[in-house]
Amino acid sequence: MKPTKLSNVDRERVTDSVLKIQSVRASLNEVEEGKIPKRDEMENCLEGVDHGLREILGYPQRRDQTGFDSPKSRG
Repeated sequence: MKPTKLSNVDRERVTDSVLKIQSVRASLNEVEEGKIPKRDEMENCLEGVDHGLREILGYPQRRDQTGFDSPKSRG
């Protein structure tokens, strides 16, 4: 998918959303795994949203860029 041409205001909004998603993902990582029902589903959803928003912004898609592992890669 080609990056969408965004106005500066829209780019700031999407960037802000990416940062919020990162914050939510980091917060979930601080909670013991067994305490959140359907955690894998939530993490997969957040990962998809993060990926989609970064794609809109034209950011390269690399796992190490976010610092988060996908739930599937955790043991």
